[in-house]
Amino acid sequence: MNYKEIYPGDRLRDYVKCYYISETSMNDSLEDRAFATGCVEIMFNLGTGSWQTAVNGEFVTTPDIELWGQIIRPLTFKCLGRNIMFGIRFFPHTASLFLNENIEQFNNQVFDFKDVAGAPVRLLHSKLLENPSLGKRVEIVEDFLLRRLSLFEKRFSKIQLVSNIIDELKQDDFFDNIENVASRYGITSRYLQKIFLQYSGLTPKLFSKINRFQNSLRLVAKKGSSLTSIGYDCGYFDQSHFIREFKSFTGFTPSGYIPENSSAILISANK
Repeated sequence: MNYKEIYPGDRLRDYVKCYYISETSMNDSLEDRAFATGCVEIMFNLGTGSWQTAVNGEFVTTPDIELWGQIIRPLTFKCLGRNIMFGIRFFPHTASLFLNENIEQFNNQVFDFKDVAGAPVRLLHSKLLENPSLGKRVEIVEDFLLRRLSLFEKRFSKIQLVSNIIDELKQDDFFDNIENVASRYGITSRYLQKIFLQYSGLTPKLFSKINRFQNSLRLVAKKGSSLTSIGYDCGYFDQSHFIREFKSFTGFTPSGYIPENSSAILISANK
């Protein structure tokens, strides 16, 4: 698999984490697992192959324009044939600026984005197919996103509030409780929980767990530290807590996870 990330232009830098292109060859048949990143993604299949995801123990072919909600449990997928996937990876809280729906409803699922965005996204897909240049594809997608962004300007203040809270939660030395965080912004903890879930699809507690897991995933892949050291550095109570939480997000223990057989490090939110 060939994978490359492209950073957005200035006007979208606060809302789009990156664009990416992922390519597999005609002979590839790759099976892998997606782990929780805290990010929502949209992917356009611009090749001749197909992707499949495991649903209730069986593989189902995904649509040619995929909306990946918050993946909280490990999700097994397959790449079959020649795939050219152009992806948009949003920050944890910003996909809601481009969608009309409550983000939480997409959790742990892969949706047909055409059913969500309708005719405009079908036209966007056609334009991407007609223009093989990566630079041109980024330009086309940015034009689409900027037009969508203009529809949801009323959400900007709440998005900024959630962004500020996320910045606090991601600090290595964050040990405060949600009640204190809420009081600093002049809101109740109940309201904080509500808007955080509405705009990210996650509770603040679950976001913190995913952020901690992503930090530990990066350290496990480096293979330079003991499990005890990684657990301590990432803020787990003890080694057993770290192992239990890592397995809940990946299906593997940290010692049983093989980074070389996984694309999760490539797309890690915290790399």
